[in-house]
Amino acid sequence: MLKTRLISAAIMIPLVVGGILFLPTDSVALVLALVMGVGLWEWARMVPLQSFPAQLLYPGVIVLLMWLAWMAPLDVLIDILLVAALLWWLGALYWVSRAKITTESSLPLRAMKSVVGLLVVLPAWAALVMLHGREQDGPLLTLFLLVLIWLADSGAYFAGRRWGRTKLAPVVSPGKTWQGVYGGIVSSGLFALLVGLLYSQSLRWAAGLVLASLLTVMFSIVGDLLESLMKRQRGIKDSSHIIPGHGGVLDRIDSLTAAAPVFLLGINWLEL
Repeated sequence: MLKTRLISAAIMIPLVVGGILFLPTDSVALVLALVMGVGLWEWARMVPLQSFPAQLLYPGVIVLLMWLAWMAPLDVLIDILLVAALLWWLGALYWVSRAKITTESSLPLRAMKSVVGLLVVLPAWAALVMLHGREQDGPLLTLFLLVLIWLADSGAYFAGRRWGRTKLAPVVSPGKTWQGVYGGIVSSGLFALLVGLLYSQSLRWAAGLVLASLLTVMFSIVGDLLESLMKRQRGIKDSSHIIPGHGGVLDRIDSLTAAAPVFLLGINWLEL
């Protein structure tokens, strides 16, 4: 399993980094829409939408909404999407903090989870596209965001393994601990501070980047917990088995779905 994970990571990471740094924003928008379309198919199976046509129609409709947002143009809608995302993820924090595991799949509950999938994916896609499209530093900031989340996840994993005692959300994700959260915050915070000091001569800019990064990491944890809740209610370990050794697409981007809108909102608000 470990060997498979390492091979998959060795293939994916250069593709992701190369795409972010060298593809134009319209191509990045298309690739992200396709990737998130697969993630939406996984979400449809977790809702669950029972029929195969419904599982295909659901991501198709939301990808169509992405295209319509792109044609709007997207910069006209982005503030609405970011505020909607922030409100949603605050609501999601309340939801996962009081979650109950149930196998119920009534029509109202499936409809609610279908709307949640839209709130999870559409603002995240829009935020990543707008972030990448910033005139001077878009690709670098997008790469920074990804590395920030990767380091937060890694820091949380290793700190949790070494010092983990107090459960974070035992009903939703029994393996996660508060000590892991602290490890993720410290590792990502140090990275943001280092980048801020090296990238800018302004202490204000560096401090703003650290603040936006820490808020982003905190919300990324909610994204992770939300997908864990969906999987536990469905009785599955992974959202799918598309990525060898890593599970599904949502298993790789769950933190990012919450992190991307919050990060863009933060740097815009702080005028970074």
